[in-house]
Amino acid sequence: MTTPTAQDRAFFGHPRGLSTLFFTEMWERFSYYGMRALLLLYMTAPLSAGGLGFDAAQGGAVYGLYTSMVYLATMPGGWIADRLIGPRRAVLYGGIIIAAGHFSMAVPSLATFYLGLFLIVIGTGLLKGNVSVIVGKLYGAADIRRDAGFSIFYMGINLGAFLAPLVCGYLGQQVSWHLGFAAAGFGMLIGVIQYVMGGTNLGDAGIAPAPAPTPEIAAQWKRQVQSWVGGGAALVVVAALAAYFGLLQVSATQVSDAAGVFLLLVVVGFFGWLMFSGGWTPDEKKRLYVITVLFFAASLFWSVFEQAGSTLNLFADRSTRNEAFGMAYPSSWFQSMNSLFIFAFAPVLAWLWVRLASTGKEPISPTKFAFGLIFVGAGFLILVIPARPAEQGALVSPMWLTATYFLHTIGELVLSPVGLSAMTTLAPARIGGLMMGVWFLATSVGNFIGGRVSGFYESFALPTLFGSVAAFAIVAGFILLAFVPSMRKLTKA
Repeated sequence: MTTPTAQDRAFFGHPRGLSTLFFTEMWERFSYYGMRALLLLYMTAPLSAGGLGFDAAQGGAVYGLYTSMVYLATMPGGWIADRLIGPRRAVLYGGIIIAAGHFSMAVPSLATFYLGLFLIVIGTGLLKGNVSVIVGKLYGAADIRRDAGFSIFYMGINLGAFLAPLVCGYLGQQVSWHLGFAAAGFGMLIGVIQYVMGGTNLGDAGIAPAPAPTPEIAAQWKRQVQSWVGGGAALVVVAALAAYFGLLQVSATQVSDAAGVFLLLVVVGFFGWLMFSGGWTPDEKKRLYVITVLFFAASLFWSVFEQAGSTLNLFADRSTRNEAFGMAYPSSWFQSMNSLFIFAFAPVLAWLWVRLASTGKEPISPTKFAFGLIFVGAGFLILVIPARPAEQGALVSPMWLTATYFLHTIGELVLSPVGLSAMTTLAPARIGGLMMGVWFLATSVGNFIGGRVSGFYESFALPTLFGSVAAFAIVAGFILLAFVPSMRKLTKA
């Protein structure tokens, strides 16, 4: 087998293997967003309606913990692929485990529900980052099609995210929660089958892990993974048995609290090492200050944006008039709006940046981060208006949420595409690869915070909750904007 070459143009002028990875990622995102559209609604639905009967605080804690760990798991997942099994097998094993997780959630039991979430976290950790790695390996270092290939690949992500709530959301809310989860599992299963069948299109891209410097180090890597996997599995089994026999009394909120402490220690430890480990030149240290600021800005952005599946989902379900042209639709369908707006406005934003760049007026990355925060905050600020009648039990127009999703999508299109690029560009060359992990860490922290914020849905007045979220994001955006001139000097150092 060989890696596809520049002569392979079978898929819209790109290597045939891109089609395999396009549909693999499309179905993986279908499974993720299909289940996510139902997750908090299922947890907070009363037992009489087939739900788990959680309150918003407990449901938000589980939701935040799950979505946070999904992104955090990509870091060890990438390490395992690089050191032990290679990206190709990591994607295959990850897809199988994800499908098993969704099918586990299709079984009506609290134990299988938590088992399913755990399996999806493990599987996504193996698949999510590594499928992008294989896309990169389809192209030679000088292949000018690379950026366009990734653009096509990302369209697959948004196509899956668009279709998932329409299918899984309808089945879950109109027929059975567990049928919705099963549909997500079947989506991932289709993705795995076509990935295996299309494997020959990938040549040898991503088959082998990164070569170890010596056989001794290779053996050491293998022992490390075996000890981590074995120790982690043993810990999970012991905890599960202890909980089953009543020896371990912990709530979902307590587990989420512990995870929050762990995340805090990871962030403090990493940035403490980054800033005080020494060995940086004065110019590198200035850039590291900028990276630190952008990390916290990104974490805050995702903490607001990722409330789409939690706070906004609850508002759509409980307080929005879900009908159009006289026809009712499931509240989870709002989850498709982000992808719909991306399809419509991503080309517009891309054209705008090119136009501004041609005149030397394109904003630098910190400016885009600031506007991303302002837009996402404005999305919640708009909801303060309908929140008042909603607080009194009225069902408000779906146009309010539509406007919110529009502003959130514009914020995402302004910030997200430049996020990882800014991190890797500013970082010293010797830790450039580490910045992918830092970006996922920011997403993980944001998801965790967003989930916990949604837990206040039933204890705070809605205008206060929405206004507070909006204020934090907008004020942070303007503060960042005020520091842009200083950051411009640091990045030019």
